[in-house]
Amino acid sequence: MSDRITKLVRNNIRNVKPYSSARDEFSGEAKVFLDANENSLGSPTTKWYNRYPDPYQHKVKEAISKVKSISAEHIFLGNGSDECIDLLYRCFCEPRKDNVIICPPTYGMYEVSASINDIGLRKAPLTPEFQLDLGAIESLVDSNTKIIWICSPNNPTGNSLRYEDIAMLLNNFEGLVVVDEAYINFSRQRSLLAEIDEYPNLVILQTFSKAWGLAALRLGMAFASPEIVEWLNKIKPPYNINQATQELGLKALEETGQVNDMIREIVAMREELANVFYRMPLVQHVYPSDANFLLVKVREAATVYQYLLSKGIVVRDRSKVQLCEGCLRITIGTEAENTLLVDAMIDYMKTSVPAN
Repeated sequence: MSDRITKLVRNNIRNVKPYSSARDEFSGEAKVFLDANENSLGSPTTKWYNRYPDPYQHKVKEAISKVKSISAEHIFLGNGSDECIDLLYRCFCEPRKDNVIICPPTYGMYEVSASINDIGLRKAPLTPEFQLDLGAIESLVDSNTKIIWICSPNNPTGNSLRYEDIAMLLNNFEGLVVVDEAYINFSRQRSLLAEIDEYPNLVILQTFSKAWGLAALRLGMAFASPEIVEWLNKIKPPYNINQATQELGLKALEETGQVNDMIREIVAMREELANVFYRMPLVQHVYPSDANFLLVKVREAATVYQYLLSKGIVVRDRSKVQLCEGCLRITIGTEAENTLLVDAMIDYMKTSVPAN
């Protein structure tokens, strides 16, 4: 293992002896499994799920490696990306000593997980153009800064962050740069996956919750150097990805054509919906999006949010978030759902927006 990564790992984690499950100690083929104290008779609902799943999800990782064109040794799977976020804190950040940097407005779990793990949090807000403020980030870094969290395409703003800015951080920061690419499939900007071997301090997060349409399964992906993956495997729960999730994930990975069709449809509806919003007197600005949602600045955002809610339509009120004042975050729905949304906003304008 390289000294660069090892020195970032918490002292107590370096000395952890990982839990060895029954499935860790066995490899190969067998007919009779009497090693894990499972119920050999099955279960009341199905005979298929009485056995523990593969703790390292080898088949799923092999399938992902083919789709992503990256070797399986670079892949870690989490119970949603949120588990990957938490494990990165647990592995690399010493409570009450180390700190991380986030760039708000951004995904809220970076801050929540920092609080849970008692890690110092420093904020370098995005510029008014929703790009990284490299000077602000640099001013916050000290010897105890372990992680810089980057979300690109960013949530809730929807835009991609400049590649050259992220590369600048990777080249000059000694800690981990974690780039959350949850929405990368909807973006015109390429993924950083091809840079994994170039930057040993790069971690990329992706998910099955967005483009793959499997939010209920809770299956997140972390791509990193084999060394970082090995550290995460040492501290993860023994069977963090259940058997049903592994099976359904595998089936989805066989249907990349259908997934790509859905991505194209969502992107087309995103552009169509943005054009409709542009023409509404209620709407002050529609921010460019590389995600499956739009950030829309409207007059009296809180009132519009409540009106839509009264019509049974739930969007996200981001009007109190830094740099997103007056904004609603609107997920691209089905064609029918988008029509209901537009109709509701038109109805709202008839009673609330004076005619020009």
